[in-house]
Amino acid sequence: METKNIKAFGTEAAEAPLKTLDIKRRAVQAHDVEIEILYCGICHSDLHSARNEWHGTKYPIVPGHEIVGRVVKVGDHVKNFKVGQLAGVGCMVDSCRECDHCKNDLEQYCDEGSILTFNSPDKHLGGHTFGGYSQSIVVDENYVLHISDKLDLAGVAPLLCAGITTYSPLKHWKVGPGQKVGIVGIGGLGHMGIKLAKAMGAHVVVFTTSPSKFDAAKELGADEVVLSTDPEQMAKHAKSLNFILDCVSAEHSIDSYLNLLKVDGTLTLVGAPMDPLPVTSFSLILGRRSFAGSAIGGIAETQEMLYFCAEHNITADIELIGVNDVNDAYERLLKGDIKYRFVIDMASLK
Repeated sequence: METKNIKAFGTEAAEAPLKTLDIKRRAVQAHDVEIEILYCGICHSDLHSARNEWHGTKYPIVPGHEIVGRVVKVGDHVKNFKVGQLAGVGCMVDSCRECDHCKNDLEQYCDEGSILTFNSPDKHLGGHTFGGYSQSIVVDENYVLHISDKLDLAGVAPLLCAGITTYSPLKHWKVGPGQKVGIVGIGGLGHMGIKLAKAMGAHVVVFTTSPSKFDAAKELGADEVVLSTDPEQMAKHAKSLNFILDCVSAEHSIDSYLNLLKVDGTLTLVGAPMDPLPVTSFSLILGRRSFAGSAIGGIAETQEMLYFCAEHNITADIELIGVNDVNDAYERLLKGDIKYRFVIDMASLK
């Protein structure tokens, strides 16, 4: 298959900093869309993968799955995209397309495993896929998303992961007017959860361990803010919440939040703590409560989320950086020194 070399930013080893690399992209095939990448968000999973913290990373790795750009070429059979349009690519670039999940717009749960934007098998060129820290990307049109020109494009980029990761469970568990919804944690995921739940019409209660984040939570749209380390504040919300979206990736007490749910309430985990989280059986049994998890959404739901955000003027709160700032951004990410997502201006990749 014909290929071309493009510049990217990645690493060849877990302990090595990211640097400029040359990678190959396939030539545009009949159903492909080639996108010049304008912005790419930095997800915490980029850091985990680059440093092989989840194990199984294939090197060299080029991270990035929050991609916004402009279409520069389309294949002969492409129907939904034209040269010059804005387009996005999220966490997936393909799936089996044959299993029940794929046929029901749940490609993220593909029985064979969806093909991720980076570090997944590349069925076209062999080897593995390379992500959005690069000049361009070629993706089958069925896994490309339309991007509105009404919003700040850099702020849209994190919607392709942080946005859909929080939107999908809020939508699945039917969050809306008349419901009281808890958001645990105010970070890259949590700040999107607050904005989306509020836009869906819910009464939003934010839980944080940091008194310094109270004002920020209110600015994001929270109706109430609770210091989760204060037993009295927590007790005031016992059995009061319909749904809780837990966005925390560190060790924390699930029981203390389950006890805030009404009968038939659900706590859904989207944060990814490395160690198991203990749950007391009676925290579930006595209220017929559910403890669940959720991944990203499928392509159709991701497009729905993007339209919803355009309608409600929702973007991520970001810090725009150049590609040479990525290694420093990773260190700051580890310290939580960001409000709330880093986005790379890919024009800086020369």
